[in-house]
Amino acid sequence: MSTVAAWPSQAETWLDERGKGAWMAAMIIGFIFFWPVGLALLAYMIWSKRMFSGNCAKRNKMNRPRHYHGAFKTSGNLAFDSYKADTLRRLEEEQGNFENFLQRLRESKDKAEFDQFMDERATKARQTNPADEAETSA
Repeated sequence: MSTVAAWPSQAETWLDERGKGAWMAAMIIGFIFFWPVGLALLAYMIWSKRMFSGNCAKRNKMNRPRHYHGAFKTSGNLAFDSYKADTLRRLEEEQGNFENFLQRLRESKDKAEFDQFMDERATKARQTNPADEAETSA
């Protein structure tokens, strides 16, 4: 009796392991054979947010990059752990330096654009009022 009642959750797990494409295929097959089944699968996919997520298997995991998964766990080897901690600290420092460089680059670009705008504005103002320029130079 329990295996009969458990088949929906087993099917859900099986489809989640295969991803969004498997859910889409199941929905299309449901529409082809018996349209209420396809409609029910579509409604379930929308309700459970499977329709809009990138990968069904990752929906319950924390949102963190894959490469940070075991970055702070100890390996048991003190020399390696020390090297890893030093490398991570150095990489974070380099990332901070690079972000500061990008900020300075953006600021200098903004300043150059603003200076160009002000120069063009002053040139345009002088061209529209040549009498004012003649009075100031005389």
